[in-house]
Amino acid sequence: MKRSTSVSGQAEVDLTNQYRWYLDHANAEVAERFLAAFDATIDRLAGMPGIGRLRRFRSPELRGTRSLQIGSGFNSHLVFYRVAGDALSVERIMHGARDLERRLMEPPEGFVEE
Repeated sequence: MKRSTSVSGQAEVDLTNQYRWYLDHANAEVAERFLAAFDATIDRLAGMPGIGRLRRFRSPELRGTRSLQIGSGFNSHLVFYRVAGDALSVERIMHGARDLERRLMEPPEGFVEE
């Protein structure tokens, strides 16, 4: 069963920032491959959300957060998400070498809460 999927505003900003980084530091082809890999990862998660790793963060706000590597050559990047019933919520996208708990608690650069 495929779950309905939502992408948070913070995750959208993360995705846009990473796409722009690839445009500036690689090229448009790499940036587009990153987006395609992200889309394939989300599609995979919608069908099998349990394949991601349940994270063990100290912060109560992050309980229930799972992560999965974005594939197709972008394995250093992680999708952070939660599952509730038949809904999949993509919370953030970031490089796995970061201080993940601290960074997950901070809004991404350029994020404006509405």
